[in-house]
Amino acid sequence: MASLRVLASLFVLSSLVLAECECGYSIITGPDNREYIFTDLLESDFEHLDITDESESYGEYGWASQEFNMSSEVARGSYGESYTPQNVISNIIADAQVFGGSGVKGGAAGLDLVVKSEIKDGMVTCADVSTTNSHYYHGSFRAGIKVTDVPGTCAAFFWYMNDTQEIDIEFLSSEFNKSNNTFPVNLVLQSEESKDKGFDASKTGDFKKINLPFDPTAAFHDYRIDFLPDKVLFYADAVLLTEMNGTGVPSTPGNLQVSHWSNGNAGWSQGPPKTDAVTTVSYVKAYFNSSLDSRLSDYKARCKDPSAPSAVCAIPDNNATFFFSDLDNMTPNQTTYHENSGGRTTRAWWSSLFAAAFATSTSMVGLH
Repeated sequence: MASLRVLASLFVLSSLVLAECECGYSIITGPDNREYIFTDLLESDFEHLDITDESESYGEYGWASQEFNMSSEVARGSYGESYTPQNVISNIIADAQVFGGSGVKGGAAGLDLVVKSEIKDGMVTCADVSTTNSHYYHGSFRAGIKVTDVPGTCAAFFWYMNDTQEIDIEFLSSEFNKSNNTFPVNLVLQSEESKDKGFDASKTGDFKKINLPFDPTAAFHDYRIDFLPDKVLFYADAVLLTEMNGTGVPSTPGNLQVSHWSNGNAGWSQGPPKTDAVTTVSYVKAYFNSSLDSRLSDYKARCKDPSAPSAVCAIPDNNATFFFSDLDNMTPNQTTYHENSGGRTTRAWWSSLFAAAFATSTSMVGLH
């Protein structure tokens, strides 16, 4: 019986050794085309993943709709902001093999973030979803977003720890002008310096307004933040928009959020919108180094030879339908929410199995 357990354990371990991507996921980024490798991933395909399902527990899929209020004073606008789960709507595609179609509720499939035109108790009702963990440190973070064309809102994809440790990609729909193809995106590092300027990052060196070469309201596009130890790079559809470095680069782990809001601030969101405004998110993909000691230990246990073929997997750029989580043997010891057969479900890949097998083989065949 003992020999059978040893053989079973060795079989499991050999399977893990043969797994692809066991030493992480890589990017080539920046003007110097430097390679960076990240240990962990969270891939969220919102065209097929319903994070608003009330039958699931809070944060079951790594994300949660947020519910909180901000007074007009705190929000720094003419109105307060009221974030409600009712303004976060999953509009999935029933067929797991179909991408880019209409959702079951009509319109573009994905996660709808709604800003209502109606004012309630002096507040605009808004939408925000956040990862339920805050262990996202250096990494490459991407989102597929179709921005509202209704003037008077701010749609944002951002990494956040606090108001002075924040990386933002923000779209102000009132700035869009289809007649002359003006479609700016605001790229921001909120820092101690921006706090000293009244949280007006435009008065610091960590703010850029860049006109996009496409209409962000007409289709989904890939927006990306590469948060590195000494700099932050911003991309749209795999094209580098700008690089920021210096003291504004965050120095802590944080979480990921996508939000859609308005508060009537004439210098930013403007609005509120005259009609309900919808920004849709088709996916968020996070490839990152976790700040958790347990995840670092897991990485050291599974990554035996970083130079081995396929031990590190290159992350495809600007590919809306590619998910490592959908492929066999490419997410070892990662938490995923995709079934490799094409369906979707919650499951953690091999974490406890790896630990059990490693412990068994160590005690029985003398590995130290």
